[in-house]
Amino acid sequence: MMSVSNAQATPSIQICRIMRPDDANIIGNVHGGTILKMIEEAGCIIGTRHCNTQHGDRCVAALARVERTDFLYPMFIGEVAHASAEITYTSKHSVEVQVNVLSENIVTGAKKVTNKAALWYVPLSLQNVDKIIEVPPIEYCGPEQEEAGKKRYEAQKLDRLETKERNGEVITHVSLPEPYTVGFSQSSLIHLVGPSDCTLHGFVHGGVTMKLMDEVAGIVAARHCKTNIVTASVDAINFHRKIKKGCVITVSGRMTFTSNKSMEIEVFVDADPLVEVEKGKYRAVTAFFTYISLDKDSKPLPVPPLKMEGEEEQKRFEEGKARYLQNKAKRLTDKERQQ
Repeated sequence: MMSVSNAQATPSIQICRIMRPDDANIIGNVHGGTILKMIEEAGCIIGTRHCNTQHGDRCVAALARVERTDFLYPMFIGEVAHASAEITYTSKHSVEVQVNVLSENIVTGAKKVTNKAALWYVPLSLQNVDKIIEVPPIEYCGPEQEEAGKKRYEAQKLDRLETKERNGEVITHVSLPEPYTVGFSQSSLIHLVGPSDCTLHGFVHGGVTMKLMDEVAGIVAARHCKTNIVTASVDAINFHRKIKKGCVITVSGRMTFTSNKSMEIEVFVDADPLVEVEKGKYRAVTAFFTYISLDKDSKPLPVPPLKMEGEEEQKRFEEGKARYLQNKAKRLTDKERQQ
């Protein structure tokens, strides 16, 4: 179901649907990837609709980046997810969409916010997929709102450039690895991109990719802990290159850091064209997922420490620790502001 607001200043929509057994794990917790896919669907709809409010080429909003997304509370089978999307900033060639997800228990009526996400889209012409369309500007409540959006735009643009520089890394497989090592839990998933995965352009929906990434990250976390695990947050997801229908994608994940109660998993998506083989395999998407381990009562469990082997693993662990401490400090700051 979808509702729409056509206010020019702040275009917004809401989509909702009930969570079913195939949306969740065996415990009943809804997969993080299911929520991410729903968030992207809402963002794509509002982004595409806004970019087609002007005359000229018709276009589709393509996902370029997802900012860090925290999973504030778990969602369960039988609850209704409401995803509300609003355009909060536009540059010449990109759109920022803010999405809030609320869960509703239709038996008790209880509601709570489970996710907040920020996504960046670029509009691609339906006639020429390599042509980026100019974005119609939105009206802001004041210059402060526009300036804050511009700062977010510049920050994500810089981070995307820095992430591209790390795209040469690959995950190497280890024979007979020890438990709790990187090699023991690392996992890969291979998927042939079909028509149902794609946009009108014939390129993969960002939500489909994110769902596969969450599945692989979940396998890595479960192999490491051997317990029920849930997605706690996702750091910025960068979509570096489009993935075309007919490609074979390899989604690979490896453990990079563990704290007492959380795990960070790095996930790569590599695309391999089956027809246009001369283009070769390329890195399409990268992200860091954070998981927590839960007992049978959904209470957090300690995470087994990660055993490092070699300087590269130690370096990735220290980088993960820095991200963990930075995110922890930000959460404390945000909590103090809300009080």
